[in-house]
Amino acid sequence: MTRPMPSPETAAPSLDPLVALVADDMAAVNAIILDRMQSPVALIPQLASHLIAAGGKRLRPLITLAAAQLCGYRGTRHQMLAACVEFIHTATLLHDDVVDESLLRRGAASANAVFGNKSSVLVGDFLFSRAFQLMVEDGSLRVLGVLANASAVIAEGEVHQLLTTGDLATDEARYLEVIGAKTAVLFAAAAEVGAVVADRPEEEISALRHFGTQLGVAFQLIDDALDYAASQAALGKTVGDDFREGKVTLPVILAYARGTAEEKAFWHRTIEDLEQTDDDLTTAQALMEKYGTIRETVERARQVGEDAKAALARFPALPIRASLMEAIDFAVARGY
Repeated sequence: MTRPMPSPETAAPSLDPLVALVADDMAAVNAIILDRMQSPVALIPQLASHLIAAGGKRLRPLITLAAAQLCGYRGTRHQMLAACVEFIHTATLLHDDVVDESLLRRGAASANAVFGNKSSVLVGDFLFSRAFQLMVEDGSLRVLGVLANASAVIAEGEVHQLLTTGDLATDEARYLEVIGAKTAVLFAAAAEVGAVVADRPEEEISALRHFGTQLGVAFQLIDDALDYAASQAALGKTVGDDFREGKVTLPVILAYARGTAEEKAFWHRTIEDLEQTDDDLTTAQALMEKYGTIRETVERARQVGEDAKAALARFPALPIRASLMEAIDFAVARGY
């Protein structure tokens, strides 16, 4: 199963315009990240550096920087808050890989595979603590409230996902609750604090929060589709991890709902009972192809992305707004 490539006449959406517009700010953010992940306990910077060196799009801090620029902010608070957002995200990655027993992250060995689960959990805790230090240094109770609430909701979302794992009674509404909490809330907070530091009206703050939420939902929908549709080299982690872990994502929910009794029995065996053979992932992909569930998941992401674009319509038609629009298209069209 492969996703269609863009036509030669149409360039693929890219984050490059967004990266270029906030390059100076991002350089400052990277310096803050490098400085604040240091510790006299040598394992902490060593493990944090391993994950950060693996790369990544830094999409969440990019959103904070872009939202502040879109709102006309001229100070430097957004740089520290963007670093805070990245620390929260990195901490959740460390914890997620332990929970999921993942061996790959961004195409390289995951931190837990290299350093062990205990070290990964504890360094994740350190990065969360660093994030809260940055929030306090900013001095705004509004910002502290936004990012602290996001951190709590992310944890709730991860627990909620744990409870839905292997549960084929999970419906689309519950699935959307899970991804709204574990993924979209940090995108929303990243965008919201950019408007808060610029002291914009509540309508604009709300619009950017909605933009971030919808972008995050679209991003996770594509992630869940790619787990079945991408190549491992492009994905940067093992294809089919969600299947092997019994995660009930939208492609599974739709395939199960539309399946015959025999097909439903397959899903019960593989997802609920986790009794899987070497050929079962291929069978799961074939059932998703039969019922068009990957295509539908991608289409849902596209629709949500259009809603995210609509939320930006109230802002001036500046290059930074256009780059955020393209970032939405990138999140939906990406192959990794």
